[in-house]
Amino acid sequence: MAYRPLPALLLAGGILAGPLLPGCGIADATKDPRGHRVDAELLSELVPGVQTRADVRALLGSPSSTAVFGDETWYYIGGVTQNRIGRTEKLIEQEVVAIHFDRSGVMQRVEVIEKGNAQEIDPVARITPTPGNDVSFLGLIIGNIGRFTPGGAGRMPGQAPGSP
Repeated sequence: MAYRPLPALLLAGGILAGPLLPGCGIADATKDPRGHRVDAELLSELVPGVQTRADVRALLGSPSSTAVFGDETWYYIGGVTQNRIGRTEKLIEQEVVAIHFDRSGVMQRVEVIEKGNAQEIDPVARITPTPGNDVSFLGLIIGNIGRFTPGGAGRMPGQAPGSP
């Protein structure tokens, strides 16, 4: 039986490359906090019917988002992501704190929404049409054949060739 060095070289290469994998993001699974996470201790200090928007902003900071229509609900959105193979991230924890105010700006209630209670949405995959032609690069080149005349670089528009 003949000696084959290829499997031995592959094994040695794998052993040497092993310590380098964490630097590639393949082997390490780091967890990164994202957004504005609200501490439960701070939430316990909120008193519905007493505190105003200014009080909530002083205690929790500016919200991550507000209600689309009006300013009656503030959202503090935070989460934890984890790196996966190829540096893609997966959301492993998410918490949304919704603080509801009345029209006069007094806080009415606090709602904590966990990731399990979130509603999944499907983004619309439509493409907005734009005016004009959808021409490829090759179509642009072929479309310009015959549109230019030799020696026409120095002429003014409407000027005949050979005229001063």
